[in-house]
Amino acid sequence: MILVLLVLIPLCAGILSCSFSGKNSKMHSWISLIALMADFGLTVFIWAKYYSHVGISGQADWMIEINREWIPQLGINFHLAMDSLSLILVSLTVFLGMMAVVSSWTEIKDRIGFFHLNLLAVLAGIIGVFLALDLFLFYFFWELMLVPMYFLIAIWGHENRLYASMKFFIFTQLSGLLMLIAILGLYFVHGKNSGTYTFDYMHLLGTPMPAKTAMWLMLGFLIAFTVKLPVVPVHSWLPDAHTEAPTAGSVILAGLLLKTGAYGLFRFVVPLFPDAAFAFAPAAMVLAVIGILYGAVMAFAQTDLKRLVAYTSISHMGFVFLGVFAWNTLALQGAVMQIICHGISTGALFMLVGGLQERIHTREVNRMGGLWSVVPRMGAVGLFFAMASLGLPGLGNFVAEFLVLIGTYKTNVTMTVLATAGLVTATVYSLWMIHVTFFGLNKERWKIPDFSLREMSAMAVMILSLVLLGLYPQPVLDTADQSLNNLQKIVKEYRTTIAERQKLEDPASDKSESGIQSVADSRGSQ
Repeated sequence: MILVLLVLIPLCAGILSCSFSGKNSKMHSWISLIALMADFGLTVFIWAKYYSHVGISGQADWMIEINREWIPQLGINFHLAMDSLSLILVSLTVFLGMMAVVSSWTEIKDRIGFFHLNLLAVLAGIIGVFLALDLFLFYFFWELMLVPMYFLIAIWGHENRLYASMKFFIFTQLSGLLMLIAILGLYFVHGKNSGTYTFDYMHLLGTPMPAKTAMWLMLGFLIAFTVKLPVVPVHSWLPDAHTEAPTAGSVILAGLLLKTGAYGLFRFVVPLFPDAAFAFAPAAMVLAVIGILYGAVMAFAQTDLKRLVAYTSISHMGFVFLGVFAWNTLALQGAVMQIICHGISTGALFMLVGGLQERIHTREVNRMGGLWSVVPRMGAVGLFFAMASLGLPGLGNFVAEFLVLIGTYKTNVTMTVLATAGLVTATVYSLWMIHVTFFGLNKERWKIPDFSLREMSAMAVMILSLVLLGLYPQPVLDTADQSLNNLQKIVKEYRTTIAERQKLEDPASDKSESGIQSVADSRGSQ
């Protein structure tokens, strides 16, 4: 029941916090923090128990699994499972959830209990997304993330919060409905072929279907995940949502909600529809590079500091999209590292911007400048995370992007060269952000308090995490490898089966199919 506890603890703590009516508003924050610390303790326990078995041949694909009938008439089960990829992402969720609670300690002054209910409900939904192996249950958790995040932006956001929250809702809801249609399509295709109607992921793997059908179903999933990632041109909700969200909301959006889209690509898009995914790969790589360059250029053009950081997310998540569709070991490892490191570094930058806005009540960089002498701790922290964002060697972000580029080079040299230009533009906007904020003249004569012990403690933990990931990433890579290798094995076996079936049905297609298969095999071996 440990997987159920990972979801229930935040939900129960959110309900308790909302029902707590004491005069001490900090009690809400303590309830949320303690609940997330309990969840974090569970993930550490799982990691410690199973890490020594990672990568050993003969070990089960799932570390922990619970599978119970839920609505058997419709083939719906309550099926949760955790492999090494899920473990990494759940750990990141709980870690950044604690950072979000710390960042909102003094910022939220109205409806504090309801705020923590929504915050913890979002986190519970995200954890559920990373654990669900029944597609109906997955969609349930996917939608569970939507409503509380809408409230976080609409109630506790800034000036244009209603516009931003509605835009976020429309984009994510419409794309989610497309995914629901694709889930139902896969459900009926599998039922027609096998006689068994089920939403179970393990049964749906390898479902035979015409190429055209596979492409349409794959696109249904892909659109939902690319909207969350986000990928250009379905990205426009993100800058508005980030700009208007409270600090904790921005940390969750950048650090976690975007990662649910990346997880969907890993877990569902390629394993369920490998032929369609590989056929779409060239277009996906083009979109990834466009996002990398577009996000970087747009970041440099912003005068709103929070909007600037939001556009950097579009650029950095382009590397994840690129790594997934390169689909070889190095690129996939880099994509996982980018998920983790981007979540930490960008989450920290949003906490920094939120701290500045709470003190000077503006996000306009034109009104900033000269703040280093006023708040040197904030300046030093900002400089560190700006260096992480541009990919400074020795930090985790460098390892992530370097692995993605090496892996992509084995698949598409042109896209690799163009993506590398994104690192140059990242250097420009990162250094420019620090310059206009902390250096120059203090024209407004700001006199504000520096980071408190609470804020510096949170930042110190995030700094240490990025340094450790940069200097010694091997434990994370080893942990991720088990899941990544299993996913590559699933894809390879499915494509081999399809090629053999088509060879028997149409011997004339043997040559062309073997060529396609050799491409997939080379990607997997690399």
